[in-house]
Amino acid sequence: MSTGTRPPHAAVLANVGRHIALTPEEQGLFTALLVPQHVARFGYVLRAGQPARTLAFVVRGCVRTFATDEQGREAGLAFAWEGWWCGDAASALAGRPATLTIQALEATDVLHLSLEHLEHLCQQVPKFERFFRLLFQNGFLLAQRRLQALLQWPAEERYRRFCRQYPRLSQRVAQKYLASYLGITPEFLSAVRKKQP
Repeated sequence: MSTGTRPPHAAVLANVGRHIALTPEEQGLFTALLVPQHVARFGYVLRAGQPARTLAFVVRGCVRTFATDEQGREAGLAFAWEGWWCGDAASALAGRPATLTIQALEATDVLHLSLEHLEHLCQQVPKFERFFRLLFQNGFLLAQRRLQALLQWPAEERYRRFCRQYPRLSQRVAQKYLASYLGITPEFLSAVRKKQP
């Protein structure tokens, strides 16, 4: 896994450190449970139908999470990039195969933490209960805000807000994936972009 000159686990430890303070021993226990994966551009972190057993932390790159209906149409649900977590938590927690697909939009490095190891970690280091509670809580709030945006705001406003909130991401993600996430067609998004100053 290529992480430049930074230690391989620096990014995930910094992410965790925003919410809880770990001793060096606790850091070691945590990082020993992480499994690295390199995913080529357009490769998969997770495919629908596979066992969903892990959460993944994006060290480098960018991924999209989407669902596919019976007609093969994709609905974009989320993006994750450096410093973000991703996964099909609902399927994993239910012990069912994944219903979501996570695809790399760039060459991507992730660190996987199995739910089994997460459980062990929370027992060994109870402060991780707080970290993962906050992680799931924030994920729930993001999903709720996105649903509210789809219901309340016209497409142009959704696009403007996305660009304000994630200015660099809007340049990294192909138009068709961004359009899917915003709930509009790529053609409509193209027209919206042309109108932007």
